[in-house]
Amino acid sequence: MIFTAQNILLISSVLLLAGVLASRTSGKTGIPLLLIFLGVGMLAGSDGLGGIKFENPAITQLLGIIALTYILFSGGMDTKWPSIKPILWAGVSLSTFGVLLTSASLGVFVYWITDLSILECLLLGAIVSSTDAAAVFSVLRAKSLGLKGNLRPLLELESGSNDPMAYFLTISILGFITLENNSIWEIIPLFIIQMIVGGLLGWLFGRAIVLLTNKIKLDFEGLYPVMLLALVLITYTVVDLCKGNGFLAVYIAAITVGNSNMAHKKSLMKFFDGVAWLMQVVMFIALGLLVFPKQLFPVAGIALTAAMFLIFIARPIGVFLALSFFKFSLKEKTFISWVGLRGAVPIVFATLPMIAGIEMSWTLFHIVFFIVLTSVAIQAPTLPLAAKLLGLALPAELKRKTLLDLELSDDFKNAVMEIHLEKGSASIGKKILEIGFPASSLVVVIKRDKKFITPNGHTELIEGDNLMIMLEDESEELQIRNLLLEGAKI
Repeated sequence: MIFTAQNILLISSVLLLAGVLASRTSGKTGIPLLLIFLGVGMLAGSDGLGGIKFENPAITQLLGIIALTYILFSGGMDTKWPSIKPILWAGVSLSTFGVLLTSASLGVFVYWITDLSILECLLLGAIVSSTDAAAVFSVLRAKSLGLKGNLRPLLELESGSNDPMAYFLTISILGFITLENNSIWEIIPLFIIQMIVGGLLGWLFGRAIVLLTNKIKLDFEGLYPVMLLALVLITYTVVDLCKGNGFLAVYIAAITVGNSNMAHKKSLMKFFDGVAWLMQVVMFIALGLLVFPKQLFPVAGIALTAAMFLIFIARPIGVFLALSFFKFSLKEKTFISWVGLRGAVPIVFATLPMIAGIEMSWTLFHIVFFIVLTSVAIQAPTLPLAAKLLGLALPAELKRKTLLDLELSDDFKNAVMEIHLEKGSASIGKKILEIGFPASSLVVVIKRDKKFITPNGHTELIEGDNLMIMLEDESEELQIRNLLLEGAKI
């Protein structure tokens, strides 16, 4: 086939459509979406029915980095500070020490059962050491899995924040193999600098995004998502150029944005949820195209053994030791160990040795691919059952909605109030985002001069406005009245 511009567009759109339509079978069959999208890519690849020859790991890695950046940003926007605050340090421990322990134990085991060098085995361990944010987010939400205590925010925090550690370990070990680094004492300060720079710049970029979105007045509301798309990539690239961890910066920036009062916030969150899904589909299909199924069979035995060790031994070692200083029960640690889903991120990281020209890179890539398939095929469908068996699942009628569920829901409001702004009201002349409404309240419509206005965060209130406000709880009514009418004659 001659790859003209038209052919490339046609093939890309058909694969994208095929992946989306194939996802309809996920709910009926219980097959994880990740496997479906990868399957579409493999069927279209050189060893499949499509016969598309795609052997460019550099393009795949570029697509993967862009996709991971937007997936992390979407997940970070969904992460509410009140939810993660109680388990912050436990999540940090899992995403750093847990990843390190998992990587080291798996690397040593693979070295014991194969003829690969110790550095190649440790590289393999580093590549698959982190749980995948896209896989965890999609499974928890697709399954509507209600969990007791703080398990769900802990799992989402870990999966969103452990990719930077895995990426750093992968790059560091790759440096040893290529002789770019030869001292561990050079790596430790580099790690500390990357995390500090990434975290600090991520917070600064997050604050800048909120400030810019609130202050700038664009002529069309549809341009705000476009602006944010650009700002997310700018955050990653600038921080990376400053020798910080770009992935960490994007995640911290997203948490900052998601927990701030920002204009168009609800619509932007929904937009990025769609972008995250698009990125997952594109990334998984591209990775499926890069895989040669015929090359999976020679490494199947080693890969399956490594996958079983990772699931049943390496991941639990990392979890139990990383959480040993925190108050989690044996059942909770066991469940957290089971939610160690590997997704497309390890496969993206596996393209790094290929680009570096490592001799065993294609073998490592297919071992990683097989480990990911095994992890998702075994763990993802059994999460609800594991939670139920361990007594950690909430009954449907008792399932607690997260702050994100409430914020994005269209029917969660329990009360409606109407307020008329009299002369002297404290809110006159202020923008809605400047007033400080409770996070769960929503100004639905404003009646002004016999006309109805659909407001946004930039809408400025004037004397005589009638506001229709929807509330989660009637107890918020007094607080809102005070915010809007203080100083007026009530």
